[in-house]
Amino acid sequence: MTNKEGSLLIVDDDLDVLHTARVILKPYFQKITVESNPQQLNYLINNEAFDVIILDMNYTNGVTTGKEGLYWLKYIIENIPDQLVIMMTAYGDIKLAVEAMKYGANDFVVKPWENEKFIATVNSAYLHSKSKKELKDIKSKQESVNKIFSSTHNTIIGESRSLTEVLSIAGKVASTDAAVLILGENGVGKEVIAQHIHNLSNRAGEPFIKVDLGSISESLFESELFGHVKGAFTDAKTDKEGRLSIAGNGTLFLDEIGNLSMAMQSKLLSVLQNKQVIPVGSTQPKSINARIISATNSSLSQMIEEKTFREDLLYRLNTVEIRIPALRERPDDIALLSKHYLQTFSKKYNKTLQFEESTLNYLSNYDWPGNVRELMHSIERAVIMSDSKEITKDDFILKSVNKVKRTDSLNIDEVEKELIEKALLKHDGNVSKAAKELGMGRTTIYRKMDKYNINY
Repeated sequence: MTNKEGSLLIVDDDLDVLHTARVILKPYFQKITVESNPQQLNYLINNEAFDVIILDMNYTNGVTTGKEGLYWLKYIIENIPDQLVIMMTAYGDIKLAVEAMKYGANDFVVKPWENEKFIATVNSAYLHSKSKKELKDIKSKQESVNKIFSSTHNTIIGESRSLTEVLSIAGKVASTDAAVLILGENGVGKEVIAQHIHNLSNRAGEPFIKVDLGSISESLFESELFGHVKGAFTDAKTDKEGRLSIAGNGTLFLDEIGNLSMAMQSKLLSVLQNKQVIPVGSTQPKSINARIISATNSSLSQMIEEKTFREDLLYRLNTVEIRIPALRERPDDIALLSKHYLQTFSKKYNKTLQFEESTLNYLSNYDWPGNVRELMHSIERAVIMSDSKEITKDDFILKSVNKVKRTDSLNIDEVEKELIEKALLKHDGNVSKAAKELGMGRTTIYRKMDKYNINY
């Protein structure tokens, strides 16, 4: 440990042992409390939190049965079930060690100890304690997320046939451990559906961990997903659990799966096949049991044809595939969503508002290239900016309704023009993003914009 952290409690009737242990461990841990009388344990554990307790097995002269130590071990575990305890004795009795483990001890050291081994044992227990606390914290946060998810702000709103079909598939797959691939444009609610599946599953009480693969650099991919050990690279000051391990028996949501490079795809595929991760800098594999739900707005089938996505990885990810329709594909839901968000944000900003009669029709006739996310943000802004009791279409800053004229023509030029306009509209005029979506180079799209007189 480079930076001193962690709190230890050492209980032993031998003052020399306490002094020696404190001197050996002091350079590695922030706080070390020593106590020679085990009767003080009640006060100590009820007034302070310890990452690791190092507990002697015997406290009476001439007694070597270890019963005293087992008594206090059971006392600690009964009061703090998650407490990490290392048992310590001068008598290397394997049966006694096994019995101590059975009662909940994390490890066992024999006096006199080898300093390096003693430090390593305590440090390992500390890291285990730290990981358990981090996981507990994640679960606590997840419970909060689940409460928010079940609140009105994240309720899945809609009665359209296409959305009903999505929810039907989600309900059927939730009770299984099948890998799910969620497809859909940005802003349609892929994460909301992933969370919905998790909440309906047998893993609902476990963590739901999201990883945005679009924001992780290739150099940090393995460390983030698989973890690393201390010293694996320059900034690896301590061991770190990867997201796959942190997810435990819960769900790992891999967003933007289409952004993975071929090298990262290969590493992920190997992990999913073997159900094991090897942290960076380690040689010891760790089993994983998280359910995998992934999502993308990319066409993975097209990427496979272009040899930028592995077909075998796709098979691992899409046991069940769910496509979430764009908001423009379920226009009947726009009014329901709009009323829902108006109610939500009116309450949030302590206002009493309603829509002017023509406003819902105005909103329903808009294409919403940013989908539900754009609708939600637009209504929140309208609520904030409104000075009257009614929300009108003038309270919205939207591109002209139906700006892209749909065509039924099969003329290649007309179809291509429409696709380019749609891509530009979807990405707010960002030519680079539109070109990527269309599978064109920036130079090509500029040339075609000039050809079709498209101005953005």
